[in-house]
Amino acid sequence: EEVPLPCLLDEHPQGDAKEKQPSEAGGAVEGTPVPSPAARAVEPAAESPQRRSPSREAEEDFYCVKWIRWKGERTPIITQSQNGPCPLLAIINILFLQWKASRAQQGGVKLPPQKEVITAEELMAHLGDCILATQPREPSEGLQLNFQQNINDTMMVLPKLSTGLDVNVRFTGVSDFEYTPECIVFDLLNVPLYHGWLVDPQTPEVVQAVGKLSYNQLVEKIITCKQANDSSLVSEGLVAEQFLESTASQLTYHGLCELTAAVQEGELSVFFRNNHFSTMTKHKGHLYLLVTDQGFLQEERVVWESLHTVDGDSCFCDTDFHLSHTLGKEGATAATPEQRQVDQDYMMALSLQQQQGQDPSALSDLELARQLQQEEYQQQQPQPPPHPQQ
Repeated sequence: EEVPLPCLLDEHPQGDAKEKQPSEAGGAVEGTPVPSPAARAVEPAAESPQRRSPSREAEEDFYCVKWIRWKGERTPIITQSQNGPCPLLAIINILFLQWKASRAQQGGVKLPPQKEVITAEELMAHLGDCILATQPREPSEGLQLNFQQNINDTMMVLPKLSTGLDVNVRFTGVSDFEYTPECIVFDLLNVPLYHGWLVDPQTPEVVQAVGKLSYNQLVEKIITCKQANDSSLVSEGLVAEQFLESTASQLTYHGLCELTAAVQEGELSVFFRNNHFSTMTKHKGHLYLLVTDQGFLQEERVVWESLHTVDGDSCFCDTDFHLSHTLGKEGATAATPEQRQVDQDYMMALSLQQQQGQDPSALSDLELARQLQQEEYQQQQPQPPPHPQQ
């Protein structure tokens, strides 16, 4: 029997970062997209927090544990039954996956081997232990005071980890976020936080319109420009709005290329996209996201999901990153050999370009090649037979 989990996300999530969202800035402007990256989990509209039943409150406090073989060690990962923000899971799964490497520093986390269900409180306790283990060994009064202040700030943020964090991306780099108190958790645990929502440097009009603004600032700029009398400002606002609409998936090909270049081989990090936090790693130059969907709880060969396209087309892999032929979430089969060849060609080209040390701004040519390869693959697909006439 599946146990419902606490991470519920409305079909149309609304941001709640400190900077105003469109609804806070005088109402949403017609046509202004709101794919807000300010990730605050919200309850379904039909049921407010005050109306949740006690039984549901109790049920939502549990997570199912999936055991995998990771680098020769039986390792737990925490799953969820709903696709929600849950940065808690993304961070805690990194700590589990790091256990073998970090146990000498007593910074890792390990569960009893028979553990099948774990509560949010237990996860928070493990997380707290790991945070306290980061205390500097130097007796310097300044370092200790700074650590104590960081701990105090972290204690204020921890309750948000099981619902959602205020995260506000900047479109200038995969590690660029508006710094908020929530970021202290990632800093203390030395967990990198990435996104892939970048402006292509070879689109100067978009670069000009977006600049170094954060998402929330850009939405406010669009609203202001639409109300301006200056035609150049109106035009710039339309360019910015078109950028948000055309990249509503919150991942661009330029961002994907930059992400692949920035993430270190074997690095465990958190990837933020569409109000969701995922555990991410890089293996042999390819990016993978940890599969935490509870629907795959019993699927030992489904551990990682490739991240190589912006449209969600991906492949499932086992713990050793070998392709899994298990059916996907929607019953889709694994990628065909033709698709895998297209993806391998692209990744090989990306790897060669990185080895040659080419300028990151030149990645746009590679992105164009990727799109052409994707079109070639689609042309190779057999057409479905016509329905027989009655």
